[in-house]
Amino acid sequence: MAPKWYEQKKQYREYKKRVEQLPPAYRSTMEALERYVTHLGGMDDAESILTMFDDLADLFERAAADQTAVRDVVGDDPVEFAETFLSNYPVGRWITKERDRLTRSITLATEEATVT
Repeated sequence: MAPKWYEQKKQYREYKKRVEQLPPAYRSTMEALERYVTHLGGMDDAESILTMFDDLADLFERAAADQTAVRDVVGDDPVEFAETFLSNYPVGRWITKERDRLTRSITLATEEATVT
């Protein structure tokens, strides 16, 4: 059995091959979205990142096959599209962990305040 990192690296290479096979406008859009969500997403879980990238590739492969224009996929605001897309993948995002930590801390602090 291959190590997990090896399988993830293989899956990432397969994803990159899929992106390379897209028509130019779709490929450029995918690359831009990948760059954006990688920096903004703050994903610290390789499995979550790979799932997200595969889903994004599925979306653009279907759009290319159906000849759906890139703007019809991402809309007028690509940032909104990217952030909405990212919101579907909260697992593995550092910001999700920090939001949960903040909520737990405030809950704990308020519970302690009512006890004393």
